[in-house]
Amino acid sequence: MSDAVTAAMIVIGDEILSGRTKDRNIGHLADMLTAVGIDLKEVRVVADDREAIAEAVNQLRARNTYVFTTGGIGPTHDDITADSVAHAFGVACRYDDKAYKMLADHYAARGIEFTEARKRMARMPEGALHIENPVSMAPGFQIANVYVMAGVPTIFQAMLDTVVPKLKTGVKLASRTIPSTLPEGTIGGPLGEIQAANPETIIGSYPKFQDGSFWTEIVVRSRSATALESAAGAIEAMLETLQSQKVAR
Repeated sequence: MSDAVTAAMIVIGDEILSGRTKDRNIGHLADMLTAVGIDLKEVRVVADDREAIAEAVNQLRARNTYVFTTGGIGPTHDDITADSVAHAFGVACRYDDKAYKMLADHYAARGIEFTEARKRMARMPEGALHIENPVSMAPGFQIANVYVMAGVPTIFQAMLDTVVPKLKTGVKLASRTIPSTLPEGTIGGPLGEIQAANPETIIGSYPKFQDGSFWTEIVVRSRSATALESAAGAIEAMLETLQSQKVAR
């Protein structure tokens, strides 16, 4: 598991924390990364506060292959992600010439004034690279292993589509799902022992309620097919033993 490619996500915005806006980007990012073998290890929701954003960026970029941020790169005064990421890296945040011209041409072609507010969307940390925005033109940006993207779901998804093919990917996790009629309290101890004996796997148990009864879904994940089958076999044998003991009583 040490060769895993890992990622973290920072969701930025007071509107998320207040409940005014419901996040729709976490699940999409998780699906996209899982599909290419990148493990999403942590998600943080951070207020529109420069120090808080910079702290999260620096902590998460130090321990993950990639960091993705959403939100806060729009035209309003409280869109401070670009400034905050620049602060995290200790570089200036300034108008990017390419982004400025691209946006100026875009608004001119539509007969819309290129206001000071709209110009803010051309600002990014010095040395950053563009992330294409095919929906509304204003680019996101990449600096080192940090990818800064819009919070609007349609724009975030479009940006992510351009980013993911360029990422280093890992070996995908394979999984096996094993249903059990036994409750977690009964299988918890033996399941922990199986996990300890199979360190190349990730074993999770999830209580379910269906058709008026409780049951447990056990999911085994691993990048090694051999390790996966070994752990799954041990779990099935454990469940069979516990079930037979229950019947015997």
